[in-house]
Amino acid sequence: MKRILQLVVTRWLARTPIGMVVLGLGWLFMRKRRSDQRQQARTQVRRAPGRRSDDPYGRRRPVAGGRR
Repeated sequence: MKRILQLVVTRWLARTPIGMVVLGLGWLFMRKRRSDQRQQARTQVRRAPGRRSDDPYGRRRPVAGGRR
């Protein structure tokens, strides 16, 4: 549904020169936003699987039957 609405709005805006300017600005804005998100995802440190938490109060094993 979102894609269909996006297509209709894009086609409607593309009819006029002012609409084309709006589409161009939106495209530039989204392009910068996506590149920033990609850079941020690359710089985040991901933990290796199986590594223990540094929190001494962290959960060490599953609790059986809701008992703590």
